[in-house]
This record gives sequence, structure tokens and C-alpha cells, in this order.
Amino acid sequence: MIPDLLRIPGVLGRIARKRLERVLASPPALRPGEVPAPSFADALARPGLSVIAEVKRKSPSEGVIADLDAAAVARAYARAGARAVSVLTEPEFFAGSDADLQAVRKAVKLPVLRKDFVVHPVQLHEARALGASAVLLIVALLGPLVDVYLREAGKAGLDALVEVHDEREAELALEAGARILGVNNRNLKTLRVDLSTAPRVARYVRGLGFAGLLVAESGYRARAELASLEGRFDAVLIGSSLARDPDPEAALRRLLGSV
Repeated sequence: MIPDLLRIPGVLGRIARKRLERVLASPPALRPGEVPAPSFADALARPGLSVIAEVKRKSPSEGVIADLDAAAVARAYARAGARAVSVLTEPEFFAGSDADLQAVRKAVKLPVLRKDFVVHPVQLHEARALGASAVLLIVALLGPLVDVYLREAGKAGLDALVEVHDEREAELALEAGARILGVNNRNLKTLRVDLSTAPRVARYVRGLGFAGLLVAESGYRARAELASLEGRFDAVLIGSSLARDPDPEAALRRLLGSV
């Protein structure tokens, strides 16, 4: 049930191996009971382009982004029209924490995506216990185990955003039964962003008959970029450009064209 992380090169491999090391060294103590959580899939399926706005402090590609109050930022996103909130919980490379997710869950009624590097099944049940509605599953990490983790996420009561970076990974995700497919414009091995990636892979999976939800991820900073996704994607995940703005509510309103 644990993926072979030694096969994964670059930054992604380093992050994933460190994450597994932490999980194995200190397995989470799962609390009894579950925090009520709204449906992530339903939020993304609403008419128009849904925004998943991200609480993000730091990243390997950009360094320190913002010293932020997770709850306050999530409330700002909700006021501006976000339909879901993504919370980074990876502590070393992204300066995230489980406490951030819990604070966001208490602060807003929106579904919360736990954005982390899932490399052990216990992380799925931990995500649900923390109050997450959904979890990120990265095909580049999980490889042929993505179907196992997808089923385990369902058992935990979670939706799964299954992330791919190219057509080969997309095929693997569809074979595993993914219903929410995220296409990341950022190459997690080199950290380079190419905004042509999401549209290209989206066309490919629709051509294969994929009828689920499509999410474009990474690199979006301007209203025109979001407008180009409308009608082709169900949602877009936006992180750094919102989190680093001193007024995240105004920043999101500008992107949505509501100011």
C-alpha cells in the first residue's frame, strides 16, 4: 500500500520521501468521530467556473509566500466567491500544518481540500478526521496504486482530486476510476509551469470519454487566463497569486471580474 518513492526523481521525490519518513516516525492519532464536511464534488459541479482558493505559506519554487492567518484568509476567499478552499498541510517544504486545516474548517462552511503529499493510507483517514472534504492524490507519486488509494479515500468519506501532469498519467487516473481530475500545469520534477498543459490534457481526456469534473491547477494570475478556462473546465485551483496578496478578497474578486 506504500508507493515506491525511490523511483521518483527531483523535488517531488524529495518531498514525498520526507513526508513518508514523518508519517512512519509519528503516525497520526485518529480521533473518534468525524467533523461534518460539505461535498467538494458538489461545489465544483455548480454552474460556471468554480474557484478553489488556496491557503499557502511557502513553496519550493517560490520560497516564502505569506505569513498568513489561515482562518482569516479562508474567510476572505469565501466572501469573494470561492467555492472551496485548499489548505497546504505539508510542514517542511510548504510550512503548512494540520492546525491550518482545522482553523479553516471552523472558519468557513465551504468544502476544504487537504493539499498534501499522500504516500500512506493513514493520511486519508487523518484528513477526514481533521475535517477535510477532499484529498489530493498525485498519480506521479502513487503510480499503479492510485486505484487502491482512490477506493480508500472513498471508504474514509472523502472526495479525491486525482492530479495528473500528462496524458499517460491521465490514462492511469481514468483507469483507476477518477471522477475529479486535476491537471497541473507545474512539472513537479522541474517546477516549471506551462499553461498549455491543462487545456491539452483536458482535450485528450474528454476525447477518451471522461465525463467527470476537470480542474486546472497552477500558474493562474489574471482574469483573462481564467476566462480561457470557462466552458472547458469545471474549476480552477489558485494558490500563490492569491495568498501573497495583502488583500486576498480583493485579489480574488479581480480574478472573478466581480469588482
